[in-house]
Amino acid sequence: MNALNTGSLPAWCPSLRESLERMADELTRDVRGWNGPDTVFLPEDFGYVPGQKATGAIQRAIDAAAEKGGIVRLRQGDYVSGTLVLRSGVCLEVSAGSRLLGSTDLADYPEHHAKRLTVQDTSMGMHQSLIFAEGCENICLRGTGILDGRGSQLNFPGEETAQGTPGRPFLIRIIDCRNVHVADLTLKNAACWMQNYLNCENLLLEGVTVRNHANYNNDGMDIDGCHNVVIRHCRVTSGDDALCFKGAGQSVLSRVLVEDCDFYSACNAVKVGTDTQGDFRQVLIRRCRIGGLSEDPSGLKHAGADSGVSLEMVDGGTLEDFLIRDIRILRAWSPFFLRLENRGRVKPGDPVPAPGTLRRILFEDITGCGNGPRGSYLLGIPEKPIEDIAFSNIRISQAVSGKPAAKEDDFDEMRGVYPDAHMIDSVGDAPAYALWARHVRRLSLCSYEVLPEGPEPRPALLLPC
Repeated sequence: MNALNTGSLPAWCPSLRESLERMADELTRDVRGWNGPDTVFLPEDFGYVPGQKATGAIQRAIDAAAEKGGIVRLRQGDYVSGTLVLRSGVCLEVSAGSRLLGSTDLADYPEHHAKRLTVQDTSMGMHQSLIFAEGCENICLRGTGILDGRGSQLNFPGEETAQGTPGRPFLIRIIDCRNVHVADLTLKNAACWMQNYLNCENLLLEGVTVRNHANYNNDGMDIDGCHNVVIRHCRVTSGDDALCFKGAGQSVLSRVLVEDCDFYSACNAVKVGTDTQGDFRQVLIRRCRIGGLSEDPSGLKHAGADSGVSLEMVDGGTLEDFLIRDIRILRAWSPFFLRLENRGRVKPGDPVPAPGTLRRILFEDITGCGNGPRGSYLLGIPEKPIEDIAFSNIRISQAVSGKPAAKEDDFDEMRGVYPDAHMIDSVGDAPAYALWARHVRRLSLCSYEVLPEGPEPRPALLLPC
């Protein structure tokens, strides 16, 4: 298709850009790394004997460091451990040449139930992790060493699921904490999600490498209901969502800066959802490379990604004021996927919410290649459309469809279908190769170009009248 121009962007776009750039400057200034005493505590001084399980000795070092603050250092070799509970004022440092290895005995991961009940607890049943912190201030995980959950199917069997994952611990689970810093580590092989930050304030993730392909539900980063977040210079490859924002904590996720990162996934590279019981506001993602895996290292999934960017509001909540700019999308079957519906998952006893809100999102300066033929699509519902979406300066190439061309009438409203970009696959690829939008109000396209890599029988666009 030739580039489509509909004139200038709507008035809300420049003001959104200005507001979020100002927010980025504020976050860069104010969200800082761990600041505590440099007193070092070694597990070896608390009874650790190399070759034995290190859980008790590391925990005693953490508890001692918590009295006045300090650094618990794993300085050389392998430390095999079950759950470690962080305390305020403590930095756990895994130095170069050392590895913190998750125990392969599930009995070493006692359940830690959150003090404040959330949808994650009731719907997902996720209570086990290698690293756990709740209600802490000024905590840190850092170092150039490795945290390896050893979470393979052999060690922690289970099925892929959109519900609970009992018996498959997270690597990191941090709840209701302030001033959290994770830096420079390599995180590998969780049995489930790699890291979950729930209702935290002042969260800084920088220079972190994630390789999570050992099992099912292998998310890379899950940020839920957090405020004042900076994610920068991270590289994530994962079998499930690479960067995922959630609202299961039923708080507002707000003031988030993501920059200069790589997010590659066999599922969704950058995603909001599916739990969206809270709100999502003021998010800037810039200068990132996202998309699918070039190959699947696990044998459990596939190369490619379901989507580059998925925004899936299905449990109430409001998503607004997102700017996604200067992005390269590679190997995504659907570069963009937006879905607004009313699944309404809540805690038992809570009222089911009305359909949520999905509005004021600006995508700009986005390129890509090697993308799949499904196409990008935006789907609201008749009683609640998506609103105020703008694309500017988009140039993406993608493969042509090998399926019979489907018409828009072939697709019903798909209520109750799990909201991922593959939700249409049983019918066919999207009925337009560049962009299909249904139940969307005030959609703006300014220099929007999709280049099919061969003859393409579908129309370029199917847009609301």
